[in-house]
Amino acid sequence: MAEVKMYTTTWCPDCRQAKKYLDSRGITYEEINIETTPGAAEFVMSVNAGKRKVPTLVVGENVFHNSPYSHQVMEEKFK
Repeated sequence: MAEVKMYTTTWCPDCRQAKKYLDSRGITYEEINIETTPGAAEFVMSVNAGKRKVPTLVVGENVFHNSPYSHQVMEEKFK
């Protein structure tokens, strides 16, 4: 599987759901907190039409947000 990065915040319930999904399937990922990592919030906004949508996931070349959280989106992206 391609490298997975997930842009999150500490207060985000959608982020917790996405992490729970990935953990339950044994998918490893790098978590990047947009509140503490320089440039991370700007990256998230650049790929989400200027919005701070979290979680934003990068899977190889594929970038998508899952806010509001959708189990179906996770199933589609991590077949």
